[in-house]
Amino acid sequence: MNYKKIVVAGGGILGSQIAFQSAYCGYEVVILIRKEDSKEEVKNKINKLYDIYIETIALMTKNKEWARGIAKENKFNNNDCLNKLNKTKNNITIETEQSKALENADLLIESITENYDIKVSFYKEIAPLLEEKTVIVTNSSTLLPSKLARFTNRPDKYLSLHFANSIWKNNIAEVMKHSGTNNKYFEEVVKFAESINMIPLKANTEKSGYLLNSMLVPFLLSAMDLVANEVSDPETIDKAWTLGTGAPKGPFQIMDTVGLETAKNIVLQYQKVPDLFDPLLKKMMLPYNYDGMLRILNKYIDEGKIGKSSGEGFYKYSSKD
Repeated sequence: MNYKKIVVAGGGILGSQIAFQSAYCGYEVVILIRKEDSKEEVKNKINKLYDIYIETIALMTKNKEWARGIAKENKFNNNDCLNKLNKTKNNITIETEQSKALENADLLIESITENYDIKVSFYKEIAPLLEEKTVIVTNSSTLLPSKLARFTNRPDKYLSLHFANSIWKNNIAEVMKHSGTNNKYFEEVVKFAESINMIPLKANTEKSGYLLNSMLVPFLLSAMDLVANEVSDPETIDKAWTLGTGAPKGPFQIMDTVGLETAKNIVLQYQKVPDLFDPLLKKMMLPYNYDGMLRILNKYIDEGKIGKSSGEGFYKYSSKD
C-alpha cells in the first residue's frame, strides 16, 4: 500500500471526520463537494474538529480521556500529536470540480447521502475521470457493495470501508468486500485503515448492515417504533436503555449524533427491504410503524432540527457539546 492522495466525496458529519483524520495522519486530502456555497459549511466542520482534537489531546495529557484515533495509548506524546494537528488543515483542500479533485487520487472514499440512486449517479459521473490506479470505497452504512460495483467501471477495485461516528475515539473501520473485489485491494484498504489509526474489522462475506449496523439498526428502529406507536417518549426510552444497561447513550441520543437525515434514510432503506431481518427478528419486532417513524423524523428535519450538528434534534445542544 503506497497511498498518498485521498479524496473524500462528501463533506457531511462522517465525510469531514474521515478527511480530517486522514489529513491528521499525514495524507494529502481533497474533500469533493457539489456546491461552491457549501465550502464555508465544510470549513466550519473542519475548524470544529480541530478544536475537538485540541481538547481531546489536552484530556489525554491529563489521562482523563483516551482517543485511540489520535494516538495509541503506548505511543502518546503530547507535542507529537499537536505537531501533527497543526499540519492537518494544510493537508486538506475543498474542491467542487470533479476532474481536478480526482486527479492522481490513490483512494476515493465515497461518503455521500445514503441513497442508492444518488450514489449510482455519482459513480457514473466520476468513473470516466478516474485514473487506473484509483481504488474506490463506500462508507455506506446499509448498501451492499455488489449492488453498486458495476457503476464504478472497476468492480475489482471497489469495496466498503465503513466508519463509526467520532472516529478519533470510536476508531473502528469495517472493511467489507464483495465477490468481485480483488483481495489485493481488500488488503490495501485494511492497511490504509491501520495507517489512519483505525482498527480494521474484516467482513469477508457481504452482509447488509455489516457488523455494527446489523446490531445497531434494529435497536434504533425498535426505539423509533416505540415513539411512533406512542408507547413512550424519546427521553424516557433513552433512560430505559442507559440506566438499564449502563450504556453512555440511548437510541435517540445516538440518532442525534449521526443526524436525523441519516436516520430517515435508514428507515426508508429498511422499509423497502424488510427481508434484511432474519426470521427471529421479524417475529419479535415486525411490522414496524415506518410511516409513523417518517412523520416524526420529517417534522424535526423540516424544522431544521437535524441533530447535534444543527444544535437541536431530539435534544438541544450547546456549542460545547
